[in-house]
Amino acid sequence: MSTRIFLAQRVALVATLLGLPVAAIPPGTAAVAAETKTTAAASVTYASGMNSTRVGDITVHYNAIPSTTLTPDIARRNGLTRSSNRALLNVSVQRGERAADGVAIPARIEAAATNPVGQRQTLNLREVQDGSALYYLGEARIEERDTIDFDLVVTVDDSPPIRVRYRQEFWPAATTR
Repeated sequence: MSTRIFLAQRVALVATLLGLPVAAIPPGTAAVAAETKTTAAASVTYASGMNSTRVGDITVHYNAIPSTTLTPDIARRNGLTRSSNRALLNVSVQRGERAADGVAIPARIEAAATNPVGQRQTLNLREVQDGSALYYLGEARIEERDTIDFDLVVTVDDSPPIRVRYRQEFWPAATTR
């Protein structure tokens, strides 16, 4: 499966989990801009251009979208703030021999967001379960057009932590009504 097809499927999954039509995701919000680095505890560095990182049989999927792409109903149901200065971070963790066949598993996730002038904010992620899907949502403050470096530390059971750093660019988005 090509990286583009996998990424398109991932964006469609995130949209579905959030109750959004896929067309509501602004172009480019799922793309990783500039630099993406991931390190496992063994200090192995992996490049990832599709918003997921795999270490052993664990795959961490991550994405962020402007919160204005959420409908008011979806935001209200999930206790999220719809605002031009908020981004929604979505992280899910799966276990499986192949990323496409993974099963959602619980994890401890520490997340932070840093803007271009070095202002860092710790993100409080909350676990959301929807059927067999399990994901973690958090909100980050952003400017209307901004580039944010997200730092994640994902720990599953007693395994060494998986560290992910990725950069995402946000563009002004039309508000979904």
